[in-house]
Amino acid sequence: MTDPDMQQRIVDFLETSGWADPACNVSFLAAGEYNANYRVETSGGPRVLRINHGSQLGLGDGQIAYEYKVLEALADSGVTPKPFACHPDPAALGGGALLMEYLPGTALDYRKDLETAARIFSRIHRMPVPDGLIVQADPVMDIARESLGLIQRFPDHPKGKEKDLILAYHDEVVALAGRTRKLFANEDLCIVNTEVNSGNFLISGDGSYLVDWEKAVVSYRYQDLGHFMVPTTTLWKTDVCLSKDEKRAFLSAYHRAVCNLDASPEIDFSQLAEKTRLMERTILLRALSWCFMAWYEYTQTQRALQNRETFNKIEQYLSDIPWILNSVA
Repeated sequence: MTDPDMQQRIVDFLETSGWADPACNVSFLAAGEYNANYRVETSGGPRVLRINHGSQLGLGDGQIAYEYKVLEALADSGVTPKPFACHPDPAALGGGALLMEYLPGTALDYRKDLETAARIFSRIHRMPVPDGLIVQADPVMDIARESLGLIQRFPDHPKGKEKDLILAYHDEVVALAGRTRKLFANEDLCIVNTEVNSGNFLISGDGSYLVDWEKAVVSYRYQDLGHFMVPTTTLWKTDVCLSKDEKRAFLSAYHRAVCNLDASPEIDFSQLAEKTRLMERTILLRALSWCFMAWYEYTQTQRALQNRETFNKIEQYLSDIPWILNSVA
């Protein structure tokens, strides 16, 4: 439910900026960890107004402009929302604002939508890469470095045992980076989402989409494929853990989709599976490191956006670290 004061501020902002008709209707859609989303009725149809309240990429007030740039680059994919306008100044709404296409649909169902997700990824990964986006050309090491920053962000973090477990795994991933770096040599980079839980997909009979692009980077396709399959992703909004057969079916569907889009893809399926598994192991580190950092934000700071279900999931993951790390052994 939209706070009346915030609703009026949004209406005033939309009128002043010329993004919508005077006295347009505004309703709350959803809030994530760093953004709040509102549906805006305009003469051109419904739109989504996204207000930013933080950055996972360390971009500060530049976060919303970054996301706008990503959406511009993906606009012709047919599987992402089209962006219409961006206002990076946070003064009016307490955060930078982005106006984009409203897309109908429901969250992805892992039991029936794996092939649909594979097709979405295949279209995204073939889009041209623009200048000005964050590049992770050494993905295992880059994610290890990012994760260490999350682990060490709050030196007085009270969860010492959990910190030790995650730091030990960080050392394993750093060693893994050194052993596997050559696997990515001479491979094309692409735009990857890096936050592909089921709630960030919209599935409908009229089209299917991936809609949350706040943490996109330029890297290798395996980041998205691995992130999609790890239990820290599938369990985030559901109670599903993908089996080995389901993972193979998803990767096979992705491989077919890429082959259908590109006449001669230079992607060997066995290498696709090997590199994706490597990224699964790496992404578990990032997931646990973020949970460790976010637990502190939730309990020790005045976090701008809080969600009880998210906090419960954070606590669950931090209590299950050994199981999570063994899930992609």
